[in-house]
Amino acid sequence: MVKLGEVKISIATAIAAAFGFVIALLWRDVIIGLLKLGGLWQEGGFSDITGAIIAIVVAIIITVVCVFGIMYISKWGGIQK
Repeated sequence: MVKLGEVKISIATAIAAAFGFVIALLWRDVIIGLLKLGGLWQEGGFSDITGAIIAIVVAIIITVVCVFGIMYISKWGGIQK
C-alpha cells in the first residue's frame, strides 16, 4: 500500500521538476532570441534590443517566482536536501 508521505514527495518532486523545465525553456528562448539579434541564428528571435530587454526582465521575474515555487513545494512535500 502506498503511504501518503510517499505520494506527497512524488507530487512535490514532479512539480519542482516542472518549474525547472519552465525556467530552462524560458531562458532557452531568451538565448535564441539574443543569438538571432546578433545574427547567429536563422529563425525566431527578437527584432530589436527593446524586445530582448523586455524578455530578459520577464525571464528574471518568472525565474524568481518559479524558484520560490520550488522552495515552497519542496517544503510542502517534505523533500530533504
